[in-house]
Amino acid sequence: MDWTHYRFRSLWSLAAPPDVVYGALADAESYPRWWPQVREVTPVDDLSGVIRIRSVLPYDLVFIAREVRRDRAAGILEIAMTGDVDGWARWTLVAEGSGTRARYDQEVHVTKPLLRRLAVPGRPVFRANHALMMRAGRRGLAAHLRGTGKRQP
Repeated sequence: MDWTHYRFRSLWSLAAPPDVVYGALADAESYPRWWPQVREVTPVDDLSGVIRIRSVLPYDLVFIAREVRRDRAAGILEIAMTGDVDGWARWTLVAEGSGTRARYDQEVHVTKPLLRRLAVPGRPVFRANHALMMRAGRRGLAAHLRGTGKRQP
C-alpha cells in the first residue's frame, strides 16, 4: 500500500439549483470568502492558479490547480493538481429535487516532505483533517448560496 496516496469522496446536498451551485464552484477565486480552509487562490493564467489550504492541523498545502474540464451542461468541473499534492479533483453536480447533489472526488499523492515522513502514523489524522475541511466547505457554500456570505466553522 502506498501510504501517501489518498482517495476522497464527499457528497453535499445543497438547497440551490445545479446552475447556481455550478457558478459558485466555478468561481475558484471566491472560495476563500466562503470556505474557511481555502486561505488563498492566486490566478496564474486563465486556466490555472495557486491554491493554499489549511485545515485544523498546523500546516499549509500549496498546489497549482489547472482546469482540465469545465462542462456546465454535464455539471462537471475538474482540475489537475501539482505541488504539495499531485493528482486531480472533480465536482459532479446533479439535480436533487429543487436543489443539487454535489459529489466531490479527489485522488492525490502527497509530496510535501513532512507529510510523507508522517504518512503511516498520521494517515487517520490526515483523513479526519480532510473530512473536517469538507464539512466546513459544505456549510460555507450553503451559507454563500443563501446569500448570507458568512463563513461558518
